[in-house]
Amino acid sequence: MHGSEDPSAWIRRWTHLVPAGGAVLDVASGRGRHARWFAQRGHPVVAVDRDAEALATLHGVADTVEADIENGPWPFPERQFAAVVVTNYLWRALLPQIAAAVAPGGVLLYETFAQGNETVGKPSRPDFLLAPGELLAACQGLRIVAYEDGFLDNPPRFVQRIAAVRGAPSPAPARYQL
Repeated sequence: MHGSEDPSAWIRRWTHLVPAGGAVLDVASGRGRHARWFAQRGHPVVAVDRDAEALATLHGVADTVEADIENGPWPFPERQFAAVVVTNYLWRALLPQIAAAVAPGGVLLYETFAQGNETVGKPSRPDFLLAPGELLAACQGLRIVAYEDGFLDNPPRFVQRIAAVRGAPSPAPARYQL
C-alpha cells in the first residue's frame, strides 16, 4: 500500500542531523512513513497532506494538518521546524516556503524525481521533475551537507536529493571594557 513503504534510505541516512527532540514537518506526508520514522525516534511530528484518509492513519503518531498546499495558503507561515522532510513531491511554488520553514540549526531533507525519470517511468511530466541544479538553487541560504542528482536502480528512477542545514544564530560578540 502506498505510503506504508520503509522510510527513504536518504532520510534514514541524514536523520542524525535533526536536533534531538526537535519538531519535524513531513510535507505531503501521505500515510506518514517518515512521520512514523521520526516519531519513533522521539520527535514531535506535524504531517501535512490533502488526503484526510491517509492522515487518519497517523492518529496518535503525529499532529495532522489537512490542507491543499498547492491551491490554498501555506499552513505554516510563521512556524519553523527542526526538520522539514519532503519525498516524492514537487510543487515549485512552495519551495521558498519549505526552505523558510527550516529553523536555525535545523535541516531540510528533500528527495524527489528529476529530469530523466520520464525515460524509466512515472512521474514523467516536466511539472513534476526537477531540472539539473534546481534543488540546489532552492536551498540558497542553507548550508549544503549532501546533494545527489542521478539515477537509482531499485526501483529505476532519476532523483535529486539534498540534506541542507540552516546555520544557528551567531551569539552576540563579547564586549570587553577597556
